[in-house]
Amino acid sequence: MFLQHQRLLGLAVMLLAIGSSMGKKLEKRCVNCSYRTYYTYGNDGRSLQRVIYTNPVYTRGQTYGCSGNPCGVNAVCQEASGGRPVCSCPPGFSGNPLTHCNRGECLDNIDCRGDLQCKDNRCVNPCVGACGIGSNCDARNHVAVCSCPAGYNGDPYTSCHLNDPEEQCHPSPCGINTKCEIINSVPTCSCLHGYLGNPLSGCRHECEHDGDCGGRDMCSNYKCVPSCGQCGIGANCKTVANHRAICECPKGYIGSPYTECRPECYGDVDCPASRPACFYGICKNTCEGACGVGADCNLRGLTPVCSCPRDMTGDPFVRCRPFTKEDLCEPNPCGTNAICVPGHDNTGRERPVCNCLPGHTGNPLSHCQRGECLSNNECPDHRACINYQCVDPCIGKCATGASCEAKAHLAVCRCPAGQSGDALVSCRQTRTFPVAKYH
Repeated sequence: MFLQHQRLLGLAVMLLAIGSSMGKKLEKRCVNCSYRTYYTYGNDGRSLQRVIYTNPVYTRGQTYGCSGNPCGVNAVCQEASGGRPVCSCPPGFSGNPLTHCNRGECLDNIDCRGDLQCKDNRCVNPCVGACGIGSNCDARNHVAVCSCPAGYNGDPYTSCHLNDPEEQCHPSPCGINTKCEIINSVPTCSCLHGYLGNPLSGCRHECEHDGDCGGRDMCSNYKCVPSCGQCGIGANCKTVANHRAICECPKGYIGSPYTECRPECYGDVDCPASRPACFYGICKNTCEGACGVGADCNLRGLTPVCSCPRDMTGDPFVRCRPFTKEDLCEPNPCGTNAICVPGHDNTGRERPVCNCLPGHTGNPLSHCQRGECLSNNECPDHRACINYQCVDPCIGKCATGASCEAKAHLAVCRCPAGQSGDALVSCRQTRTFPVAKYH
């Protein structure tokens, strides 16, 4: 390239010398010429200013085309079609080719220092306008080398900006279905929620079908979830079969176990007459389980009243049983210090019979009190213990007219003198009859 430029430069100088010598003999400009200026670009990218003459009218003694040297100093003339002259500054020159072409500072980068670049025949700084915003530029070997400063990132030919640790995740170094996080300034990969696998190569769904899950789980939205989640609100999960839940409503609850189970009642008004009380959402008969075995239960409002049937006895809250004779005296219907024994009334019906305890006297239906004695030993010698009282033993013991003397708690009866008989029965006057004497 350099040699080609040198040849072109030599040719231009030679043409310039020829034109100069001919200009001394001929007139340099045509009269009443018109021209058009335009620019072309060579193979090296440089622009060349060209001037084409149109409708030339030459004076006497002039020739057509470039023979009249219509161009300026250092300019090159070329004939176009029809013999029209075309003026242009040769490579390495610039200016108005009609008047004067000036030699440029350089023809190629080799003509400039290493930190400069040949542009439009001038050595200029290649960094001017070459790099982006905020970037550094270093001219090396006629070329602008752009770079971002330390701590900055970006395209140095567009713009540089401060480092953002999050940029390490853009683009993400992780596999598919993962997330990239900066932890301690290091990009860290992890699987998205519900995905499993190696986050560096890619993560997959936790499950694609039920078979990928445990026996009590099912695959829902690509996740293994408990199968019992199929049960409705308030329902119980009885068991799981083939990844499907078997649900049921709690006892006393109504509704669908796969949608919602609700209480049978929210208040007593929601319950039927046969089960009038609402207990924790369940209608119940309050008599259920309230009374003992064999007992009768009747509701008084919502309150259960327990009683044994008429022909039975017992504790109605425990057990009722048929009556026995012993039940006549249970509880004891007698008075204080009295005992009860089964007996019969005048009609032969069974009834309790009350007696005072031994050694007691009184009304056994109300009160019995202890007697004065229990035996003769507790009484004086002339008294006897009768009906638990120390009394005269002679009372009512001897016959009429007989005398009585109490000794050793006994009645000793005697007929008076002149009388004879049984003192316990009767005494009578003794009669004397003459006794015949037989000789």
